[in-house]
Amino acid sequence: MLCRVNLELEGYRVLEAETVETAQSFLRDEAVDVVLLDVHIGAGSGFTLLPAIRSERVALFTGSIEVDAEQRSQVDAVLTKPFTLTELSNTVGQLARA
Repeated sequence: MLCRVNLELEGYRVLEAETVETAQSFLRDEAVDVVLLDVHIGAGSGFTLLPAIRSERVALFTGSIEVDAEQRSQVDAVLTKPFTLTELSNTVGQLARA
């Protein structure tokens, strides 16, 4: 929620998905420029969504596992938890401009 609120205060439109299925629906039905993807989405894995979102810029959130080189190569940025709101803002801004 803190990420969403801060990004909205910066003028971004934010869609939140609590499950892999909801995320897939957003990716199919909404215009999405940047995806902030947590390794864990509900009971699912964020990694299962990577093939569907390669046309967008992707930042991966992780706090519970190490991201290996292959996984890192599939995303544009990695934010290791805990991260600061400044790091979040800077990452989203860079990806949105790319």
